[in-house]
Amino acid sequence: MADGMDEDLPEEASPLRHDLTCPVCRGVFQDPVLLPCTHSFCRECLQKSLQVSNKCPVCREVCEEGRVTSNRALSSACESFLRQSNWWSNRKSTSDVTCNLHLKPLALYCEKDEEPVCVDCVTLHNTHTLWSLKEGAPMCKKELGFKVQIFKKKVESYKKMTHKLGNTMEYIKYQAGLAENQIKEEFERLRMVLVTEEALRLKALATEEEQKISAIKELIDNTYKDIAAMNKLSDTLQKEMGNEDLAFLRNFQKLKREAQWTREEPCIPHDSLLNMGKHVGALSFNIWKNMQAYVKYNPVVLNPNTASPWLFLNADLSSVKESSERLTAPDNPERFDPCVFVLGAEGYTSGKHRWDVIVGDNPRWIVGVCKESVPRKKKFTVSTSRGVWSIGLSKGVYTVSTPEHTELQVEQRPEKIRIKLNLDKGEVSFWDAGTATHLITLTHKFDEKIYPIFGPGLHPTPTTLAPGKIAVHTS
Repeated sequence: MADGMDEDLPEEASPLRHDLTCPVCRGVFQDPVLLPCTHSFCRECLQKSLQVSNKCPVCREVCEEGRVTSNRALSSACESFLRQSNWWSNRKSTSDVTCNLHLKPLALYCEKDEEPVCVDCVTLHNTHTLWSLKEGAPMCKKELGFKVQIFKKKVESYKKMTHKLGNTMEYIKYQAGLAENQIKEEFERLRMVLVTEEALRLKALATEEEQKISAIKELIDNTYKDIAAMNKLSDTLQKEMGNEDLAFLRNFQKLKREAQWTREEPCIPHDSLLNMGKHVGALSFNIWKNMQAYVKYNPVVLNPNTASPWLFLNADLSSVKESSERLTAPDNPERFDPCVFVLGAEGYTSGKHRWDVIVGDNPRWIVGVCKESVPRKKKFTVSTSRGVWSIGLSKGVYTVSTPEHTELQVEQRPEKIRIKLNLDKGEVSFWDAGTATHLITLTHKFDEKIYPIFGPGLHPTPTTLAPGKIAVHTS
């Protein structure tokens, strides 16, 4: 109750109320009494306190109840304070409908200051348009009505956006599923390549092991045969040496001839052990080098998040063609719509870059590079002035994306276009990759990130990014 009263009082009244507060009950003094120690209390509060202890509740000085006197001055001050508080409460209750300055009813509305005023305030608003409350209220309600309509439209817009965001979330899950399947398939394919490579290497090892062991076995068998032959010859000689001297000597020349051993001494032949360097030397490097035949490298891959809904990209993002129907895809800021374009996945700010695009017999296409800030959500003319440096084919005519769309003369129909981008020199050049013929070079001081751009045209013939060559360099 006391706190509520303080809130109703003006700020300057709060210190006064503190001085008129009983230390025991924390309320405004009621029938205050004064102790010899000069501390004051409500009479009832002091009586209750003295029943517990005969000491002052504040300073703890001993006091007797008979020495307590009424504090009439303090009592009068408390009564005046309470009357003032009631006046302030009554004033506050009426201040909502009266002017704080003139204490008169608020009967007019100032259009400029957007607040109600009293008749005495007219001189303070003599340059402003004043309306009666009956006229001002509809004006304000009308203005807020427009706000309400705006909020209602925003609510509908937000609801549609939540629906789009929900679809985007589902599309992200769809993308994750596609990517997961692609990753698993690619790893399985490479795993099978490794399994095949492992089987071939184990087979080569087993074949060499069998050949080397077979050769050693044959050598062992021949050695055993030699041992048997030498034992037989030795036995024969020993037997002849046991004959009578005349018989032995008459047969000596023959025995001596038969005792000759002309075959080579057996030994471990050269290259009899396995070629360990061939089988396990730099094994991981050799496996990786052999896998080049099974790995495709694309200098540029497509970014499906930028592709027009009328374009279909293959699984490894290296080919694009017209879709027979509009694909369901989120209307994210990066996506081209309505223009039928798709960008490369990586942008460049420096260095040299090169990629080949197979356009085949497609009758309509655009290939080149563009700024990252190229428009995505509106139609625009493909031109260097709009941040696109490209060449294209349409209605049998090759053109360069200059503001005037310069016609490009070619000796024969190119089926593969090579784009060379040199950002350090500020050049992008176009070549017929099949004949290595230079077509044209465009120059510009590129001041933002540059992306490959592809416009395959609405045609079922795919535009394909040619794989690059892979080379292993060792030193």
